[in-house]
Amino acid sequence: MRALAASLLLSAGLAAAGNRSEPGPDQVLVTGTVPDEATRALVLQRLHELYGAQRVVDQIAIGSVVAPPQWSQHVRNILGPEIRQVSRGQLSVRGTQIDLQGEVPNEAQRQQVLSAMATRLNPTYTVRSALRVGTGEQSLIDQALANRIVEFEPGSSVLTPAGRSVLDQMLPILMRLSAKRIEIIGHTDALGAPDANLALSLARADAVRNYLQARGIDAQRLAISGVGSARPVASNDTPEGRARNRRIEFRISQ
Repeated sequence: MRALAASLLLSAGLAAAGNRSEPGPDQVLVTGTVPDEATRALVLQRLHELYGAQRVVDQIAIGSVVAPPQWSQHVRNILGPEIRQVSRGQLSVRGTQIDLQGEVPNEAQRQQVLSAMATRLNPTYTVRSALRVGTGEQSLIDQALANRIVEFEPGSSVLTPAGRSVLDQMLPILMRLSAKRIEIIGHTDALGAPDANLALSLARADAVRNYLQARGIDAQRLAISGVGSARPVASNDTPEGRARNRRIEFRISQ
């Protein structure tokens, strides 16, 4: 059996604080599994330097995982001061694969974050970026959705009455947006097979598009995608965390 790779997931200000599986607006939640206490201590020390100890929520576990050579030092290099420019973001480090998403104020800062990260890593590391430049209209969408979830029936793409209610409340804001396109992104929790979760997340995004189109939003303005369980905002180890991860996300297309 192939050994699991050492991993870390940092989530910054993605949800309102409700339990330890959800980072509040001013918190940084760090989860994952590292090979030893020394690695855990180094990561936490660096995060405390960047954000302050009071903002960091530590959920790092120590387990039987394999880390690439000098992995802890590379993780420390990734966590440069420019990473603080990213808001509503996630940084995932799994072995030598790095995924970064979130918002920055402008294109110059987006380039700065990615350039600084690339120059500190050796060629064995791969960086996949989903960094975007934030917009005022994106903030309106985020505030309208707030900490609410567009709910579906378990294991299906059928909206619940509560899910339809949330969409009805967001509808006036979505109709007022000047943006030409809005992306609807479906997410699932980590239960089930990855391929099935990916298909379910896309089906849920499509159900939301159909619901909004039926209520007057031009279908040509609505793009859909599904990412399965690849971008959690909370731990999948608890029912509460899994509920947070089964969600719909709206993004202004650039």
